[in-house]
Amino acid sequence: MSPRRPDDPRTQQRRLLVAQEAARLLDAGEQVDNDQARRKAASRLGVFGDAGLPDAALIREALGERQRLFGRAQAPALGVLREAALQAMAFLASFDPRLVGPVLEGTAGDRSGVQLHLHPQDPDDVARFLHDQRIPVQPGTRRVRLERDRSADLPCWHFTADGVDFELVVLPSSALRQAPLEPLEAAPMPRASAAAVRRLVGASGD
Repeated sequence: MSPRRPDDPRTQQRRLLVAQEAARLLDAGEQVDNDQARRKAASRLGVFGDAGLPDAALIREALGERQRLFGRAQAPALGVLREAALQAMAFLASFDPRLVGPVLEGTAGDRSGVQLHLHPQDPDDVARFLHDQRIPVQPGTRRVRLERDRSADLPCWHFTADGVDFELVVLPSSALRQAPLEPLEAAPMPRASAAAVRRLVGASGD
């Protein structure tokens, strides 16, 4: 029996089911990024191997369809989150922050948080800064695909301000020039500077 091709209709159907379950997890606030959501969705559905995993675009499409289907009023929440991202980016300006994730992509739900990538010269500078500012944070790690054949578990910090959850991922300063890749794709991860986020906020207010 020959192995099933990646474009087999049954494989495509599995990808769609995983994308829909990942979208549900994201919409419910159970996961904060596409890769975590698809891995958990695949595990729940008993789908194994990367061939059965949807790409980020399919998950975003499924999430948008879910939000339209259930009539979620996303625009006000999204605007609040982007404003919160702008304030945080100004506060963390010395680390060249970039906004990533659902708040940038426009798929954020009511329980979504703000994800920022920071690019300090010294990774310890972020920890010292947060300590000096007396911001109560929780440490963690986030796996990031820095290059096609290189991923790394990077330090991150979680905190809540004015009811909004934030995740700060500390990347190497070199990643400012070359964006990390999507976990299962060769495409660069979408990200935005404070100026680009400001334009998004202005456009949504027109």
